[in-house]
Amino acid sequence: MRLPSPNLNAFWASLIVEELVRNGIDFFCLAPGSRCTPLTVAVAQHKTARRSIHHDERGVAFHALGYGRATGRPAVVVTTSGTAVANTMPAVVEAAMEHVPLLLLTADRPPELRDTGANQTIRQTKIFGDYVSWFMDLPCPDERIPAATVLTAVDQAVYRTRCMPGGVVHLNCMLREPLAPVPDPGGVYEALTPVQDWMACDAPYTRYALPERNAPAEAISRVADLLNRTQHGVLVVGGLQGDSDREAVAEMAGRLQWPVCADITSGLRLGDASGLVVPFADIILGSRAFLQRHRPETVLHVGRRLVSKQLAAYLSNSRPAHYVLITDHPERQDPGHQVSTRLEGDVAKICGRLAKGLKTRGTPPWLTSWQKAIKVAEAALRPLDSLDDLNEPIVAAMISRKIPADHALFLASSMPIRDMDIFGDIRGPAVRVGANRGASGVDGTIASAAGFAQGLRRPVTLLCGDLAFLHDLNALNYLRDAAYPVIAVVINNNGGGIFSFLPIAQFEEVFEPYFITPHGLTFESVAAMYDLAYYQPATRDEFASSYQDALHAGRSAVVEVRLDREKNHAFHMQLVRQIRKGLGDPNPGGGRADVLLYFKRPPTKQIR
Repeated sequence: MRLPSPNLNAFWASLIVEELVRNGIDFFCLAPGSRCTPLTVAVAQHKTARRSIHHDERGVAFHALGYGRATGRPAVVVTTSGTAVANTMPAVVEAAMEHVPLLLLTADRPPELRDTGANQTIRQTKIFGDYVSWFMDLPCPDERIPAATVLTAVDQAVYRTRCMPGGVVHLNCMLREPLAPVPDPGGVYEALTPVQDWMACDAPYTRYALPERNAPAEAISRVADLLNRTQHGVLVVGGLQGDSDREAVAEMAGRLQWPVCADITSGLRLGDASGLVVPFADIILGSRAFLQRHRPETVLHVGRRLVSKQLAAYLSNSRPAHYVLITDHPERQDPGHQVSTRLEGDVAKICGRLAKGLKTRGTPPWLTSWQKAIKVAEAALRPLDSLDDLNEPIVAAMISRKIPADHALFLASSMPIRDMDIFGDIRGPAVRVGANRGASGVDGTIASAAGFAQGLRRPVTLLCGDLAFLHDLNALNYLRDAAYPVIAVVINNNGGGIFSFLPIAQFEEVFEPYFITPHGLTFESVAAMYDLAYYQPATRDEFASSYQDALHAGRSAVVEVRLDREKNHAFHMQLVRQIRKGLGDPNPGGGRADVLLYFKRPPTKQIR
């Protein structure tokens, strides 16, 4: 093979890009800049590298995050120096907390310009602190430094994104002039000689074998015995990483015959045919009458963190004698300080081995009592199907029913993910679900959804609030020419609707201006600016028609649903009261405000 090598900077940059591609890392997300010119040109000139170009580094990083979440492989973010690097910080934090692979190639000034007041020079070394699993400050290209140094650094970087805890790797690339690919061959030919064998093949310079990750047989046998002895158990499923994990957990659940509280990010919450998954769990588990009758002795938690605050409160208040956690990373995941046994490793392998040790059992009375509660909730929600008005629960339920099975779903933080977690129809298709729940921020949502679509190579429906949409308007540029369309369903209730469910709502004087922060904006003109199809349904039938039209058009679109915040809050509370009354609560609208998402809002108060 031949590498573009007009000068030493170009040669090193070409080595980096070629070695990444040889390692199977071939998707590059770039933003324009000067100092990163050698890296950008190397990506542009590589025959098989795939590229995504965007003008906003924050959006670039979140796009790469969405891709990594979809594929389990890192996308490469290429930025110039200075605040361009700092703008990737929110996505870095999210990737680190969710262990999503992400690889940053940041250009930097040479050492003689650091701490001198040189333009666009900031302290980029370890700028992300503990949020990266590995950092290397690559030296300036120099003919006295063996080219293999670059290759082994790239191979180590890729390995560190793949081995646990994974997450983010940062290669900071110091570069001197010339940055453009101008002819300056001095030193290039000497540098080529030691890597002639590498150039003659298509394999990485260093091949890393990932270690086997499985829990000890004795520990698995001990947990299987515990599960077999348990009469009242609950299987809790958090975020799962791939199809093999989901299949193994589903098989294990079938053997256990326990009620399954499946998080919306698990991939098991939608499209369930087993009869084990508990829909509306967030409301059911807030019932004091239900809690008194359904205290588990054992909780088996598989996967990552949970969306539902109410489920976490139920697990904490139940005080189970045994809390078993199965996860794929070494970091502590125990906010309630309850875990008594922890198994770490490949989730699919551990659950597969556990399933083999479980006794076959019929439908126990414990499961039947949970299924009766589900029927109570379904009966309370049945009137939803006859309403023509739109609100957040209805929109979530309709999307979960009507989204095509070969599409995917991305959920913004705040109310959209909670509404889908609670009201998503369990009978809808079992689509892939993505969300940024590491730090649960609203930033980068559109860019992440577009990256999720790119990684999965399928269309995506994004359910998003108005503030998250406003926060990431730049990323609509991704949607304009997307090969895999994103249908953005935007719930516009003129502000931060989730605050209506929180204790601050009772303090009228500060609530509206400081927390709701109404903006008075709508999004038709924004959609037009980016040449996106636009729909504004006002009724249930109009939404169904608009959503279907958007799906069938084969291009990205914005479906704006304008809602009244107060009516929406009242409707949520009405549903909560109906379900909890059916479950036997004497005060179905009550609850402890410090642990519940849904609670009876106290009378409005003034700050004194």
